[in-house]
Amino acid sequence: MGRASVSTHGILNPRAAARRFTLTRVAPSPALASLVERHWIIRWSLPAGESHAQETLPHPCVNLVVEADRCAVHGPATARHVARLTGSGRVVATKFKPGGFSPLVDFPVRALSEGSRALADAFGLARDELAPAVRAEPDDAAAVALVERFLEGRARPPDAAVALVIEAATLALERRDLVTVERLAAAVGVSPRTLQRLFERHVGVSPKWMLRRYRVHELAARVERGEPLRWASLAAELGYCDQSHLIREFKAQLGRSPTEYAAWCAGRS
Repeated sequence: MGRASVSTHGILNPRAAARRFTLTRVAPSPALASLVERHWIIRWSLPAGESHAQETLPHPCVNLVVEADRCAVHGPATARHVARLTGSGRVVATKFKPGGFSPLVDFPVRALSEGSRALADAFGLARDELAPAVRAEPDDAAAVALVERFLEGRARPPDAAVALVIEAATLALERRDLVTVERLAAAVGVSPRTLQRLFERHVGVSPKWMLRRYRVHELAARVERGEPLRWASLAAELGYCDQSHLIREFKAQLGRSPTEYAAWCAGRS
């Protein structure tokens, strides 16, 4: 299997998570690389009577997720997510680039925001034949190959609008100077209103929300590492009114203040 990014952004308290389950990320095939960011597989085996509540701060992406009892397409979610693991199991999933799911379906991605659809419903199938095949395949590489075959048969090359959205999302993630929608829109050569409209259809969240989520992801990772942070200067750098506004944003998204999150990651809470 090809290897993909090892970033843990979005996984809250990743060191504790690594003790409870294994996460494997797999790069997409060349045929899907313009639309898919990565495949990911989680495996866990917990002692009887134990459970693990894993918190994540989702990316602005669509995920196709095959679980033991469900196979669904999950849209972008703005709230912190908590998944409770018990016993043993495996999840095989595909994370699309922001905007990358749009060429596979005939409905706007905003219809998936804060929700999900069963695979058959999302793709207009009489029945879901993918999930049983993936569940029956014990080898992770072979399971991913089944998902890729399914997607390759349905994927269309991104049109100009989708390509622009994907470019904007990439810039939002990689360039810290693009702290406003106006700057991001200028970087891809469209008006803020046009970018807003394209994101609504192809991503399912606003470009402003995406920018804020990526910045909080970055800040959470720095808190996890125990870095000393100058919150006042960070607030100015990231486009917030002041330090208290930035800290409120952090707590609103993670459910903990930076101090509380640092203590949790260090095992002090």
